[in-house]
Amino acid sequence: MLAKKPVAPDGKNLNYDAALGALEKMSLKSRLPGFASHFYKLKSMRILLIEDDPMIGESLEEGLFKEKYQIDWARDGLEAETLIAANSYHLILLDLGLPKKQGLEILQNYRNAKGRAAVMIITARDSTSDRIVGLDAGADDYLVKPFDLDELFARLRALLRRSLVPENREIFHLGLSLNPSTHEVVYQGNSLHLSVHEFKLMLALLDEPGRVVSKSKLEEKLYGWDEEIESNTIEVYIHSLRKKLGQEFIKNVRGVGYKVANKS
Repeated sequence: MLAKKPVAPDGKNLNYDAALGALEKMSLKSRLPGFASHFYKLKSMRILLIEDDPMIGESLEEGLFKEKYQIDWARDGLEAETLIAANSYHLILLDLGLPKKQGLEILQNYRNAKGRAAVMIITARDSTSDRIVGLDAGADDYLVKPFDLDELFARLRALLRRSLVPENREIFHLGLSLNPSTHEVVYQGNSLHLSVHEFKLMLALLDEPGRVVSKSKLEEKLYGWDEEIESNTIEVYIHSLRKKLGQEFIKNVRGVGYKVANKS
């Protein structure tokens, strides 16, 4: 079984009006600029589902359709790359164990070709090492099967919301350049790919270089109010960033949090 509970046939999907009303009561609209309009924009987002298991694929396709997303479904690796080459997607849901071409190879090829859509891996591979490999290959999120469809939808909304939030402030620090408007990253003169979460994490750490940021504060920066996160999620992203930027770029202050170096 894919989900711990089935998709509700009566539309137990996101109620946009109710969600917006709840946000007003919680005063979250002031904390998340433009959040209300983002809910409506998300309805027209186009998603590529890459999944070879017919039962899982049908369940996801049905659930995503009810959530008002436009869905293309590829059932093997070669079909996936054909669809990617011919279309533009806002987000890709990617299984790893695929016939004809493996998911990690598809992901690596996509990022090497400068593909910019958010990619969420959905797989039964649940070890920390598998997560790290997937994130290092260019995934923006990693969800282990079996999962609850409501959790999947929450993660999708979070990834897609962030792609709609306008930011203009370009940041420079110790050879690292982050452009929030274009999501472009340059380090020591070379283009560098950061996932959505890695990018957000660096922005949070660079708000005030040298200042220690607690793990809980980083979690607040990275995740929406409707998401549950695993206890080692921040550590996984820190590990990935250190592999890309060097071990000394992000320092761990034991028992307190993390900070970026303020001197090279």
